[in-house]
Amino acid sequence: MVPNKLRKPPQAPPLFTKTPRSIVDDAKRLIEHSRNVQDQIVRDVQPSEATFANVLRPLADAENGMNLECRILGFYKEVSAESSLRDVSSDAMELLNDFSIETAMREDLFQLVDGVLKKNEKLDSESYHLLQKQHNDYIRNGMKLPAGPQRDRLKEIQKRLQQLDIEFGKNQNKENAGIWFDPQELRGIPDDVLAELEKGTGENTGKLRLTSEVPHRFAALQYAKNGETRKRVFVAFENEGGLNVSVLRETVILRDEAARLLGYPNHAAFRIEAKMAKKPEAINIFLNDLRSRLSAGGQRELETLKQLKKTDLDSRDEHFDGSFFLWDLDFYKEILLEKQYSVDELEIAEYFPLQTTIQGMLEIFQHLFGLVFIEILGEERTKLSLQCLDDEERSNEFLGYLYLDIFPREYKFGGVANFNLQPGFVREDGTRQYPATALVCNFTKPTSKKPSLLKHPEIVSLFHELGHGIHDLVSRTIYSRFHGTETVIDFGEAPSQMLEHWCWKASSLKSLSRHYSGLIPEYSESWKEQAKGKSPPPEKILDEMIESLIRAKHVNGALFHLRMLHISIFDMMIHEPASHKQIENMDLSAEYNKLRKELMKIDGPEALGQGDDWGHGQAGIRHLMSDYDAGLYGYLSRVFADDIFYTVFKQDPMDSQEGRRYRYAVLEKGGSQDEMKTVVDFLGREPKTDAFYEELGLS
Repeated sequence: MVPNKLRKPPQAPPLFTKTPRSIVDDAKRLIEHSRNVQDQIVRDVQPSEATFANVLRPLADAENGMNLECRILGFYKEVSAESSLRDVSSDAMELLNDFSIETAMREDLFQLVDGVLKKNEKLDSESYHLLQKQHNDYIRNGMKLPAGPQRDRLKEIQKRLQQLDIEFGKNQNKENAGIWFDPQELRGIPDDVLAELEKGTGENTGKLRLTSEVPHRFAALQYAKNGETRKRVFVAFENEGGLNVSVLRETVILRDEAARLLGYPNHAAFRIEAKMAKKPEAINIFLNDLRSRLSAGGQRELETLKQLKKTDLDSRDEHFDGSFFLWDLDFYKEILLEKQYSVDELEIAEYFPLQTTIQGMLEIFQHLFGLVFIEILGEERTKLSLQCLDDEERSNEFLGYLYLDIFPREYKFGGVANFNLQPGFVREDGTRQYPATALVCNFTKPTSKKPSLLKHPEIVSLFHELGHGIHDLVSRTIYSRFHGTETVIDFGEAPSQMLEHWCWKASSLKSLSRHYSGLIPEYSESWKEQAKGKSPPPEKILDEMIESLIRAKHVNGALFHLRMLHISIFDMMIHEPASHKQIENMDLSAEYNKLRKELMKIDGPEALGQGDDWGHGQAGIRHLMSDYDAGLYGYLSRVFADDIFYTVFKQDPMDSQEGRRYRYAVLEKGGSQDEMKTVVDFLGREPKTDAFYEELGLS
């Protein structure tokens, strides 16, 4: 029963009722207000009189107000089915980005902030952190360059980079044409996936259209028995970003030019200076060390997969010529899991219906962090809307709103990600603004006979992104720029990566599980139809199924991490050229494909005579365009995540006392203090790499 005081939250949920006209009008209004605040400060305050209270605090309040509205304005371009809304959302973000660049390069504001820093006022730690960050941001935006051509060129580059980022996102969200296949070419793909494919008419009569939506693409690569089908799907996906090949190329060239204008040897040096790693050399040492540790294991795993391929083709009276291709990897991993580890991902998925699994995950978070989630009724059923509150220990204080947009649709962002919609902060009157955050997912759609079912990798992905959402909800910062996941990039993934460990604990998997046949009578009947006389399944997943799954945790682990290493090293390669001419002359597609072959030793179409530029996979990596440039190593480096889990939670993952300590000491802080201080304060020591290498089986 919901307490009466919670029936009306202290803050209304955000509205998603914008029109094309209102989105642009709102962006212009926000810009006008912020510019007026900035101009007023410059008119009223001399550098000698500048203080935190008369310069930084009003600037921060204006930034809080801007962030409160602008993120929803930009959200429409990621999720709206209406092209007019997506287009004006992109236009609005371009206006806001241009204003952000203008603000970051105002000499008059920099002189005032510089004056505040020199005063050395006594400030609370978060305010002092804001002052240092703001001052450093001005310097990193060219305020130490002499006014004139160099600074003008830097501003021109910054504006163009923002335009390219928006263009990249637009191109990614364009309609996917898909590939038409004869049904026999799709043999092996689960029936529930085939059932939702578009049926052809006209010249495509009798065919099925496979899109690049995540559930379709993954199903084809994992289960299609026809190697040519897998090849067509893989190559098509690698080339889906064709429109963005030139966008990414221009971006990395401009980034390098900007870094050199600012006095850095390359863009990686510029970006990493502001991260926990501080210097590119530290990242390169880490990546090279990991590469050397993984290489031998990767080769052993590849030989095992080749033997499986030979056995499979021999059983079908097909010739095995010794080759193993990129589009074979996921298919033969599935066979390996089933044959040698008794792991049937489709059977396991039957115990993890989407809705009950989400409910179970939220219950874990409730117990661990002292939270309560209350569903907001009356919402569209393809989405889930929740209030988040503290439990009774903190008097049921309201914390914010959580939204889940669950299934794929045309023009929607294509992966699984968390989007902050409204940050939390302290308003000018001292009251708290509470956050709203959204998980945008693309899981298999339910049918009348079966709900959406999650395979184990999807459970891990969902738990990871929910972790970002929880980080957003429980963060309590003064300023919006430090709220929740607004940390340095090489720490930003750690809290969610740490939570992935729960997906490999037997007790967690047991509590999350519930066989779909017991949900409603219709599902029970459809299960009986396909089971053909089998005994009814237990409600909870069997212990032996969990044991097999956990035993297979590191199957193909070296190849998986070499795949991640490929993206991380490529990210550093394109952002750390020896000279500007080198990046201008670099063929990004060829280098991307050659590096993957060099690391994984697995053939692509180049082995069939198509050349090294056969695909453009790098042009599909959104993170290369956004905040993860020269930062993708953060997904690979789980040092902080694994150290925290092994030290604090490994013995008892459901220790609510430690969970609350983690919430208050790590998640609440957001980016409001140096992230290394956050880790050291929580662990009581400097972080170590032991758990990371143990988790990889490389200790």
